[in-house]
Amino acid sequence: MTDFIQALTEHAFLQNALIAALLASIGCGVMGTYVVVKRITFIAGGIAHSVLGGMGASLYYGFDPLQGALLTAIMAALLIGWVRLHWSTQEDTLVSALWAIGMAVGLLFIAKTPGYQTDLMSYLFGNILLTSPQSLWFMAGLDALLLLIVIIYRRQFLAVVFDEEFAQLRGIPVNFFYLLLLVLVAVTVVLLIQVVGLILVLALLTLPAAAAAQHVYSLTRIMLIATLLGALLSVSGLALAYGPDLPAGPTIILLAGATYVISAIYKQIT
Repeated sequence: MTDFIQALTEHAFLQNALIAALLASIGCGVMGTYVVVKRITFIAGGIAHSVLGGMGASLYYGFDPLQGALLTAIMAALLIGWVRLHWSTQEDTLVSALWAIGMAVGLLFIAKTPGYQTDLMSYLFGNILLTSPQSLWFMAGLDALLLLIVIIYRRQFLAVVFDEEFAQLRGIPVNFFYLLLLVLVAVTVVLLIQVVGLILVLALLTLPAAAAAQHVYSLTRIMLIATLLGALLSVSGLALAYGPDLPAGPTIILLAGATYVISAIYKQIT
């Protein structure tokens, strides 16, 4: 830990990684809470894995992979949401199909892109140490957008998450806010890709919020605890991975998984 702190003061790439971890924890805590409470983890997983297609296509045509990921994630979220609202019996099938098709399309584009694409591999498996200043600004912008929308529409989201029928009776446009919620989940997925990669993004999105939800029941408190827990796990994983030169993403996820298991055991024995 001492070596990590010393290196943190000397190396800009570690400072960028630390800032990325803290920025990711904000989206992780806020939107992860909605995912856990609304029980749409499988939908979030489908969105997360479908973005590889957009990332691969963006790299092939010379664009920023994160821009392709954001566009693909939003499109997948809207498509899944529309099917859930109008064709709910096929929702699971569609999510599974998008999951597989997105990965397959992405791999095909990767195969046809000249050279070994280290950047795209880092998005797939995560490499927080490669976070650039431009990516930090991108992540900060996404965080600001998430927080602004959640603050403005917090009452509507609360009603939609807990009781859609009651929200509809009160005149809240439930379909619109459900689709908006899925779009925000898609944005969060792209936010977290930089830290742990799209393969592991679902764990970081849900585990801190799930652990927090075992002990508190206020949505605001769950968000706050999940955000702080996500920040603690991300920074701790980064520090633990630095010394033995381990991949930071998997280390963070292992810590998150262990925290959730310990939290669940503690909840059962108390």
